[in-house]
Amino acid sequence: MQTQIPPSVFSFLNRLKENNHRDWMQEHKKEYQANEKALKSFYAAIEKELNTTDQIEKVKVFRINRDIRFSNDKTPYNIHRSASFSRAGAHRRGGYYLRIEPGNSLMAGGFFNPNPEDLQRIRKEFEMDAAPIRKILSNPQFKNAFQGFNQEYRVKTAPKGFSKDDPNIDLIRLKSFFVAHPFTDQEVLATNFKENLLHHYALLRPFFDYMSDVLTTDLNGVSLLE
Repeated sequence: MQTQIPPSVFSFLNRLKENNHRDWMQEHKKEYQANEKALKSFYAAIEKELNTTDQIEKVKVFRINRDIRFSNDKTPYNIHRSASFSRAGAHRRGGYYLRIEPGNSLMAGGFFNPNPEDLQRIRKEFEMDAAPIRKILSNPQFKNAFQGFNQEYRVKTAPKGFSKDDPNIDLIRLKSFFVAHPFTDQEVLATNFKENLLHHYALLRPFFDYMSDVLTTDLNGVSLLE
């Protein structure tokens, strides 16, 4: 298995950014396929390591083709390569994400756009008692790596049924609950990138374990899985 990202991945993506059309891609199809093979091997190495402390159900490699049907940007290809690692079982919630892009690589993890039932359950938990999640977010290692939840996806004031004066409204307003950590190009191409990435994934586990407990119980702490 590939344990390092080859420089050719960045080289290809940089040139794709400048030549984002089908003719160029067809001319460089073999190069694209070679890089995809290397990346999939790297993802397999990450999956294997994650499975030593977690259980991964599925690895999804996102398509390089963009969905341009409803977009003003008609360039046909993404200029990044991305993959996600889904945890196995109804009692394990959360997922790991990786994006490889020159100048814009990152890892992320959490709960992006949860379904309405899960979103309501999370918000009610935070309304009732946000101390556990705040303890996780304020952990020095976690805080240093992620700087809190992404704030891009949130309602303007308060969701229906919640008070805008709630002391935990900063958390309740969110529509997604995930964190991210950027990597420089040098970090991605370094020999220890796999270990660096896995270290940041490991930092997510207390967060995942807490949120899994929330989403598999009712507000009285009774399991919903039995």
